[in-house]
Amino acid sequence: MLKTAIFGVLATLIVFAHHAAAQTRASAEKVRVVYSAIGSSQSPLWIAHEAGLFKKHGLDAEILYVAGGSRAAQVILSGEAPIAMFNGSSVISANLAGADLVNLASGMNVLPFFLVTGPGVKELEDLKGGKVAITRFASATDFALRFAAEKWPIKPERDFAVIQLGGQPEMMAALKGGAVQGAMLNAEFAILARREGYRDLVDVASLGLVFPGSGVNTSRSFIKSRRDTVLRIMRAYTESVHLGRTNKSFGVTVLGKYLKNQDVPFLQAVHELYLGRYIPWPPYPSAEAMKRALDDVAERDPRARGMRPEQFIDASLMQELDKEGFIKQLGR
Repeated sequence: MLKTAIFGVLATLIVFAHHAAAQTRASAEKVRVVYSAIGSSQSPLWIAHEAGLFKKHGLDAEILYVAGGSRAAQVILSGEAPIAMFNGSSVISANLAGADLVNLASGMNVLPFFLVTGPGVKELEDLKGGKVAITRFASATDFALRFAAEKWPIKPERDFAVIQLGGQPEMMAALKGGAVQGAMLNAEFAILARREGYRDLVDVASLGLVFPGSGVNTSRSFIKSRRDTVLRIMRAYTESVHLGRTNKSFGVTVLGKYLKNQDVPFLQAVHELYLGRYIPWPPYPSAEAMKRALDDVAERDPRARGMRPEQFIDASLMQELDKEGFIKQLGR
């Protein structure tokens, strides 16, 4: 009789547990969240997904990769996904074209590039008459090079040629082959180049430039119609930044999965740069960083002149998390 009663209780508990789990799945709101680069600036979204933080905050989130900021902005505008991580320049450009996009949280407010040089280049003057590679003209690598060169005794085009090679692997190959004497490599490729004896001549992120290289963005219309959903996404994102910073081993594991790399020393170095230095805590949107992007866009598009960076930011959701004590609680 006792065994029968125990089994009956266990069966009831199992049924109840399954029913509760089913109810949780049914009540979780489905949402798509986009990341726009296979790069470590996007890692908070990966961490939120892998740690179950979206689920924790009542969301059944599907994270999707869409290459490039302009394409990710179009995904929001098309209604395919309401939230995406991409750079501030794409937020501004989309708005100039009639969109209502805003930045909700910072992902990275520095340009994580290094001027990496080949054999024989020990100081900037050694680049005279040589070639420096970027990905594309008007890209982040081009912007980083020209910003850094403002402080140099030598200048692009006047003292050395700037050539576009399309991507980080292509620049690395050109550096190895001697086709260029310098390249604006991202942090990941700079770490790999350093291992092979190449020199980091300039660390652009350390020069004091703030620039919205990555951030969490949505539309004002989505905030207006689904503010509670956006708040839950922001809770998951903010918690993921904190988790990635404080639980290094978990952060390194997630980086390895999404970067498709199991080289632990490399991943630890990447974690130290991105989650240790580049991704801000707390991840408030930055008007200062957006102003720099706005000034850059205004050089090419006169419609941006006279606009204010605050027009492209909605800090109210992060402020709400702060007011309710959510951010402070994470820091305990």
